[in-house]
Amino acid sequence: MARLATISFFVLISFATAAWSVDMPSRKPGLWEISMSFGDGNVPGQVMRQCVDAATDQMMQARGGPNGQRDCPKRDVQKSGDSVTIDSTCVIAGKSQSTHAVITGSFDSAYTMTLTSQGGSTPVMTMKAKWLSQCTGDQRPGDMIMANGMKFNILDAQKRGIPPGVQTPPH
Repeated sequence: MARLATISFFVLISFATAAWSVDMPSRKPGLWEISMSFGDGNVPGQVMRQCVDAATDQMMQARGGPNGQRDCPKRDVQKSGDSVTIDSTCVIAGKSQSTHAVITGSFDSAYTMTLTSQGGSTPVMTMKAKWLSQCTGDQRPGDMIMANGMKFNILDAQKRGIPPGVQTPPH
C-alpha cells in the first residue's frame, strides 16, 4: 500500500506540474515543503521536501519538455491578483483528463493549489507548499525527500530516462 501511495504521489505531482506549467512564476530557490491531500480519501496524504534552484524549477514546470504540448494540448490560463486559474485537458497514461486548477499565494513564501480532475483516479487534490529555508549542505537542486526518508533526485531520474511518476530507488 505504501508503494502504491508513493507511485500515486509522483504521478499526481507530474500531472499537477503539467497543469500549472504555462506562464507560472518561478518559485523562490531553496527548500520547499509540499503537502498533498486527496479529496476521495483512497490515497493517504503525502508530505515531501523539495530542493529547487531556478533551473530545476523551470525544468519541473516544463515537465516532459517537448511532450508537454502533446500531453496537454488544451490549456487556458487566467491570472487575477494573486490567483491563477488553469483549465486544461491532458492525456496521461493513455486516458484523457480535464482539470481545473486554482493557485493562490506567493511563489516566494507559500501557495496553495486545488486541482479538480475529471477522468482521473483522484478527483480532487490540494497541494500546499511553503518555503522553509535554503537547501541544506547534503541537498542539491532536484532532490525530493519523502516523509519516510526516501530521497531521489529528479534530474538524475530524467537523465536515466525514467519518466515522472515512476518510483526510483532511494539514494
